[in-house]
Amino acid sequence: MVYYSSGERRPLLARVVPNPLRRLASGGLGVRHWQAVLLFVGMMINYFQRVNISAAIVPMTQSTAGAPFYSWDTSDKSLILSSFFWGYVVSQVPAGLLAKRFGAKLVLGLATAIGGILCFFHPIAAKSGWQSICALRVLTGLVQGTVYPCVHTLLAKWVPRTERGLLTTGVYSGAQFGTAVILVSSGFIFESNMGWPGLFYLSGGLSLAWALLFFWQAANEPATASRISKGEVEYIESLTGSNSSSQSMPVPWMSIFRSPAFYGLLAAHCGFTWGFYTLLTEMPTYMSMVLQLNVKSNAFLSSLPYFAMGLLCFVVSPISDLLINRGTISITTARKLFNSIGQWGPMACLIGLGYMTADEKTWAILLLTLAVGINAGCSCGYLINHIDLSPNFAGPMMGVTNGIAGVTSIIAPLVVGAIVSDEEDPSQWRMVFFITGGIYLVCNTIFVIFGKATIQSWNEPPSTSSTMTLRSHQENDSKSIAPTSDKDIRY
Repeated sequence: MVYYSSGERRPLLARVVPNPLRRLASGGLGVRHWQAVLLFVGMMINYFQRVNISAAIVPMTQSTAGAPFYSWDTSDKSLILSSFFWGYVVSQVPAGLLAKRFGAKLVLGLATAIGGILCFFHPIAAKSGWQSICALRVLTGLVQGTVYPCVHTLLAKWVPRTERGLLTTGVYSGAQFGTAVILVSSGFIFESNMGWPGLFYLSGGLSLAWALLFFWQAANEPATASRISKGEVEYIESLTGSNSSSQSMPVPWMSIFRSPAFYGLLAAHCGFTWGFYTLLTEMPTYMSMVLQLNVKSNAFLSSLPYFAMGLLCFVVSPISDLLINRGTISITTARKLFNSIGQWGPMACLIGLGYMTADEKTWAILLLTLAVGINAGCSCGYLINHIDLSPNFAGPMMGVTNGIAGVTSIIAPLVVGAIVSDEEDPSQWRMVFFITGGIYLVCNTIFVIFGKATIQSWNEPPSTSSTMTLRSHQENDSKSIAPTSDKDIRY
């Protein structure tokens, strides 16, 4: 990365990071990359827990050979799909504070294991009625609410600024791949001897297995990791903007809630969540009822958009890092640009999707795939922005924005249930898609106006100097970045 101070042609990063540590960045894979792989798989597993009901709700309410089914109407199904977020919203802020106090490793590992155990009880709860499933989904939401605050806390400690786009996006792409895998495999599971209950049993078993691996291999921060070199520890700590004393620092809530950049970030998060979860929870029903696809085809095609989004995450993140590291655009501009692609692109797709019918299956599936896939741009937009603004408090901030955004996850399925009284009527689904597109438009516009990507003054006490130099470099965001040689760019 190639920051310059006024009147000096020496890259500022060269003064922040000594040459031996800069060489480490290009020396191959390190412990930080293994931590990223662990978190990627963890995101996949945790999305198994939250997405399995979206896939299973169709065969659970249709007569299929060898599996029980239940006569739940559209309103009942909407309540089941939204009930996860009742617990999810409540646990966000406490999860961020717990991760900060006791370490994200402990909180995330325990939550994933508990969520896995809850998966095993879903088939039993369904026999007691939709109310029992709702109660179980609330509990699942409570433990799942720890995921994003904990992962953000770990990323703020482990990911150097020069690799922030690629590694952060790579980790969070596990959500899309997890969604895709559970959807594409669900059709085969439903048609097997296990039936739809098998989806919950597999989700639970994999969750417990990952939790054990995570407790064994993960670390809260580089300084406490095993088998990590001193050079890599120093390299990471010099480029994260986070310090080891942050665990004992009080969260500056008043400063956070007075920050316009925080509200821009919050709006972008709410817009993404509304659109993503509207499609996630309702796409299987839309494909089954409007596009008239069978269960197996429905499962496979429902997974395509999430495979597309996961793959595109690995396309946009290197581009974002490259544009920033070469000095082509500022960090703030990059965040706004890619977030706009990730929300306004899907908005256009959803407008077109509103006019599709069962006779236009191919075009409808293409637009659905694009509507979800282009969301990948947000992984280099608002999703990284918590760490941009405050590496020391990224976890608690994520708890706040994800908690508030989670309210939209409750409302969205209920809105669909209120609008769609006839699941086979394309005109009713058109209204759903138009509302979602409008929310994308408004929320991203707010982010474009108020969003920033500079470390804020409240990230640490004024007396703390470990990251003040780094922050002063970043706060010259759009004016102090200039291209240099390819040799320096790689650092």
